[in-house]
Amino acid sequence: MQFNSFIFILFFLPITCLGYYLLNHFDREKEAKGYLLLMSLWFYGYFNASYLVIICSSICVNFLLYKKMQTAKSRRPYLILGLLFNVGLIFYFKYYNFFLQNLNDAFKTDFVLRTIVLPLGISFFTFQQISFIVDAYKGEAVGYSFLEYALFVSFFPQLVAGPIVLHSELIPQFRDKTRHRVNFDNLSKGIMLFSRGLAKKVLIADTFGKAVDWAFAQAAVVQVGEGALTRAEIIILMLSYTFQIYFDFSGYSDMATGLGSMFNLKIPMNFNSPYKALSVADFWKRWHKTLTRFLTTYIYIPLGGNRKGKLRTYLNIMIVFTISGIWHGANWTFILWGILHGLAQCFNKLTHGIYEAVYNAVSKSFLGKAGAALIKTVQWIVTFAFLNVTWLLFRANSVTEWVQILKRLFVLNLDVRDGMLEAFRIPRFRYVMSAIGLSAEDHAVLLACMFIMMVLALCLCLLFKNNYERKYEFKVSSLAFTWVLIVTCVISLSSVSTFLYFNF
Repeated sequence: MQFNSFIFILFFLPITCLGYYLLNHFDREKEAKGYLLLMSLWFYGYFNASYLVIICSSICVNFLLYKKMQTAKSRRPYLILGLLFNVGLIFYFKYYNFFLQNLNDAFKTDFVLRTIVLPLGISFFTFQQISFIVDAYKGEAVGYSFLEYALFVSFFPQLVAGPIVLHSELIPQFRDKTRHRVNFDNLSKGIMLFSRGLAKKVLIADTFGKAVDWAFAQAAVVQVGEGALTRAEIIILMLSYTFQIYFDFSGYSDMATGLGSMFNLKIPMNFNSPYKALSVADFWKRWHKTLTRFLTTYIYIPLGGNRKGKLRTYLNIMIVFTISGIWHGANWTFILWGILHGLAQCFNKLTHGIYEAVYNAVSKSFLGKAGAALIKTVQWIVTFAFLNVTWLLFRANSVTEWVQILKRLFVLNLDVRDGMLEAFRIPRFRYVMSAIGLSAEDHAVLLACMFIMMVLALCLCLLFKNNYERKYEFKVSSLAFTWVLIVTCVISLSSVSTFLYFNF
C-alpha cells in the first residue's frame, strides 16, 4: 500500500488510528499493539501477499535467536547465525541472480537464473534486525516480548523505506503509557508533516520524474547521433533526477515522521537539508542519516574506524561506501556510485587540513567575509555538480549508458524537445506570459515552466528549514494551508507512483 494512494489516505490511516486509540482508551494496551501489528502486516501484504511469509519468517527467526542469546552461556554463535541468516536473506532475494549472471559473463558458465520476487523494503527491515541482533549480543536489548519486537520491525510508517530505526528508539515509546491516548498537538503536527511530505512527492518529485523517464526512454532508443539527448537535455535530466530523488525520499521520510507523530511516536530524522552540503562528507551527514548511522555504528567502527592509522581509515571508508552502493541494488551502477562517493570522502579527508588553512587565510585577509563566502560558494557548486553526475549514474540502467550520456555533454547542441518539457507544463501559464508581454508560443511557455520548477525546487532545498525542524503553530492559516495541500494532492492522485526507495 502506498502512502500516496486513496485507500491509504481515506481508509487505512483513519481506521488504524481510530482502532488503536479506541483499544487504548479501554485499557486494552496489548490488544492495541496487536491491532497495530496486524494493520502494519496488512499494509505490507497489500503489495503482495507472498511478502508476508518472508517478513514473518524473518521476524520469527531473529526473535528466536534473540531469546536464545538471553539464556546462552555464549552469545557469539547466535550472533554469527543471526548475521549469516540476515545477510543470506538479502543476498538470495536481492543479489543471487546478479551474482550468477556475473559468474556466467566472467567464466562463460551457464548457471540458470531463478525467478525471484524482490520483497519491498527487505534492505530496510533486514538492516534494522541486524542492528537488533548486534545490540542483543552486546546485552543492550533485554526483556522484549515477541509482540513488541514484531511491531518494532513491521511498524508501517518506517517499514518499506525507512528510516532505519533502533529498538531503543521505538520499543520504549510503545511501552510509554502517556503515549497511548490521543494527543491533539501531536496529531495536528503529524497531519501537517504528512501533508508537506505528500506534496513533495506528488507535486514536485513526480513532476521531475516524468522528465527523467522521458529522457531515459529516449537514451535507451538513441544513444548517439540524431535523436540522442542534447547537452541541454542532459543538464535538465541531471537536475531533474537530483530534485526527484530528494523530494521523493525526503517526502517519504516526512510522511513517515508525520505518521509516527499521529501515534505519539517520535521517528528519527532522516534528512537535514542535504543539498546545503559544502562537501561530500557534509552531504552524508545530512542525507539518509539513519543509513549513515547504521554503516558507521555497525561496520565502520567495528572495522577500526579511524583508530588504526590513515591507510586503514581510507580502506575502511571505501569498504563502507562500497557496501552502501551494494545495499542500494544489484547493479554495477550502484557499486560504482558507492565507490565514487567513497573516493570523494577520502579526498575530502585528505585535503581537509589544506582547505581549513586556505579558508582561514582568506577570511583573515583583505577579502574578509566576501572571500570566505566565495570559497563556500565554490565548494557548494563543486559538491552539487558531483552529486548531479553521480545521481545520474545511480539512475542509469548500466554503467555503459551513464558513460554514453556523459559523452553527449561534449556535443554542442542546446536544443530541448517538447517531449521533455511537457512534464513541467503549468496549466494556463501562457496567459500569464501574454499578460507580462512575453512570448506565449508553446515551446517558450514550457521552457518558462521548467525554469520556474527548477528555481522553486532549488529554493526549497537551500532557503528553508527542513520540515522536521519547523515549529508548527496551530493557527487558522496553518490549518487552511495544510488542508489545501492535502486536497490538492488527493486531486492530483490520478495515478499512484512508487517511491524510488521502494526499489532498494
